Amino acid sequence: MAELHDLTALEQGALIRTGEISPVELTEHYLERAVRLPREYVDGAFVFRDPDAARQRAREVSAVGPVGEGASPLAGVPTAIKDLNLTRGVPTAFGSSAFAGYVPEVSDGVTLAIEDAGMISLGKTSTPEFGSPCYTEPEGRPPAVTPWDTTRMAGGSSGGAAAAVAAGLIPVAQGSDGGGSIRIPASCCGLVGLKPTRGRISGFPMYGDPVGLAVAGPIARSVADAAALLDVLAGRRAGDPAWAPDPSGTFLSAAGREPGRLRIACFDTPVIADVDVHPDVQRAYDATTRLLASLGHAVEDVPVPLPPEAVGVFETCWAVLTALSTVPLDPAQRQQLRPLTRWLGERGEAVSGPEFGLAIGAMRRYAADALVALAPYDIVLTPTLATPPLLVGALRDDADPAADFEAQKRFTPWTSAWNVTGMPAISLPLHQSPEGLPIGMMLAARPAEEELLLSLAAQVEAAAPWHDRRPPLW
Repeated sequence: MAELHDLTALEQGALIRTGEISPVELTEHYLERAVRLPREYVDGAFVFRDPDAARQRAREVSAVGPVGEGASPLAGVPTAIKDLNLTRGVPTAFGSSAFAGYVPEVSDGVTLAIEDAGMISLGKTSTPEFGSPCYTEPEGRPPAVTPWDTTRMAGGSSGGAAAAVAAGLIPVAQGSDGGGSIRIPASCCGLVGLKPTRGRISGFPMYGDPVGLAVAGPIARSVADAAALLDVLAGRRAGDPAWAPDPSGTFLSAAGREPGRLRIACFDTPVIADVDVHPDVQRAYDATTRLLASLGHAVEDVPVPLPPEAVGVFETCWAVLTALSTVPLDPAQRQQLRPLTRWLGERGEAVSGPEFGLAIGAMRRYAADALVALAPYDIVLTPTLATPPLLVGALRDDADPAADFEAQKRFTPWTSAWNVTGMPAISLPLHQSPEGLPIGMMLAARPAEEELLLSLAAQVEAAAPWHDRRPPLW
């Protein structure tokens, strides 16, 4: 007999709308599940849990009664907030010991959107320090692990969110993505992870990324669930520096449409690192090209649209963004930073104002060239990661942060390309290794074309479904 966590987030929301369950009952189910599961599943996924606050919130949502027309189909459904997102009255440490005990007085736009939709947060999901690495191993905390093999990493920086969804601790979660931080953990954990178009989701109130690399987005077990959460998160605020045009309807409705025959560009050559692609990933990529062709799409090999020179420019911008997080800290706080954060921050501090401005301009020119080269194509296919999920600690190197950074690039040689261009991109859990480890494939679309991207992703999911593929101890 199916349990509540076996259902999709949308199916759980539907039960709430019909009155078959209440938000209180659904919240209690997930709180009890967190108590039952082994600690390596739970403690690496969450950095803060407040069951009493979640129950109170569920009672408040239940008191509203049946949701009316226009309400989110995820109203009453539990979720969680990434530790990078400001959440009023809730400890938010940004994955860093330097911010231990910090409690924001305001919530950011992502948190407010989730609350406005009537969703119920069960706590804060784990992230590495300031969301910088592609693994989630915050100092003094258990690592976030993929529930498919708890000796292996969940990826990062939204590793806690992905670990929680993949373990059935919550049905859906938001993450954020400045270089792959939604898509990397989605691939490691066997989930759908969508990085939306630049400007699709507001960065209110901090607007902390002047480069335009990072955006929030959904992590889910199905394309439709991801689309429904994107509907919750998407939207502009009056002070936003940039925004994407409104969709023609809901993103959820787009996931129910046929995409038509598409022209799909494909490449498997790594973009930001010279690395051999793991044979299991290569086989998965080749199988995905055949699947897309079998669905009637025109699949064409194309050269890598970004030159090697773009990598150094991206790294300069990435280092400066890290420095923006570390410069305001006092000396005592700086001593608590991880070696990688200190190394990147110091690298960023060494960049002059004119150098940073030139780097942003160069990155935008590289992005423009890539967008022009890919404009004839509706979709672009690449692998998500170069290998299946690695062992915990395989990338982290506190003794040599530069080596740590290079190892991350070899693990994630494609994801940051679409942060540079601002294109929406989605990782789909299409394959597994012979050992049963998840292998994601990534689709990207032209800027602001999330509707087409979701339409194709749903078609692919219907042709090669993964919903009943569940990790051990599910």
